[in-house]
Amino acid sequence: MRSRPVLAVLLGLLLLVAGCGDQHRTTRPAAAPAPTASTPEPAHTPAPTPSPTSKPKPRLRPKPKTLPAGLRRATGVRAVALTFDDGPDPTWTPKVLDQLRAAHVKATFCVVGTQVRKHPELVARIVREGHQLCNHSWRHDFDLGRRPEAEIRADLVRTNQAIRKAAPGAKVPFYRQPGGRWTPEVVAVAKQLGMRALHWTVDPQDWAKPSSATLTKRVERAARPGAIVLMHDGGGDRSRTLDAVPHVIPDLKRRFGIAPPR
Repeated sequence: MRSRPVLAVLLGLLLLVAGCGDQHRTTRPAAAPAPTASTPEPAHTPAPTPSPTSKPKPRLRPKPKTLPAGLRRATGVRAVALTFDDGPDPTWTPKVLDQLRAAHVKATFCVVGTQVRKHPELVARIVREGHQLCNHSWRHDFDLGRRPEAEIRADLVRTNQAIRKAAPGAKVPFYRQPGGRWTPEVVAVAKQLGMRALHWTVDPQDWAKPSSATLTKRVERAARPGAIVLMHDGGGDRSRTLDAVPHVIPDLKRRFGIAPPR
């Protein structure tokens, strides 16, 4: 019966070998689950801000190549006319008025509506001392003549209302377009409102501020019977104009006489 112990020994050896194999077996870690693709959230796009609605500016008429018909470019008599634009100005207008009074001369003042509103007492003095008034637009708009006729009319009416508020009952027989940029439309509207379009014959360009001697020479050389002389009592430093006026007046008065256009 020796076979049983041998079998037992063999069985024990097999168990021992099996146990050692278990000790050296490595266990693989469980594979991580594959990531599931998620649907990305759509990016938030802010709604566009609506642009403010504004009325399109009306297109201006083309600039005329020549001056339109209907402009008053001379007095119609031998006497010349002195005209002063862009006032009334509290610094220069009273001094020009003083010079005219001292020389016993009447002139035409082409007044700007915004200046009239600021200095109504000067408009009242211009009228009180026997000078003539001329509408020169509300805010000296160079392009007024190229705008829609309704806009031209509103501008001229507003300026006349301011003038008559400052000097009740004052006559405004003329309109002068800023810069001389006349159009048939602005001439027509002025006429409908009872104003003639007042241009000029002599422009010494005092707005460029040459010396008073140069201004005097320019006026004396260019003046002819019936001339309309353009100068300024507003719109900037008019000291040179003020210095030239006492020299211009005696020369023009002696050769032609001075009187407002009619």
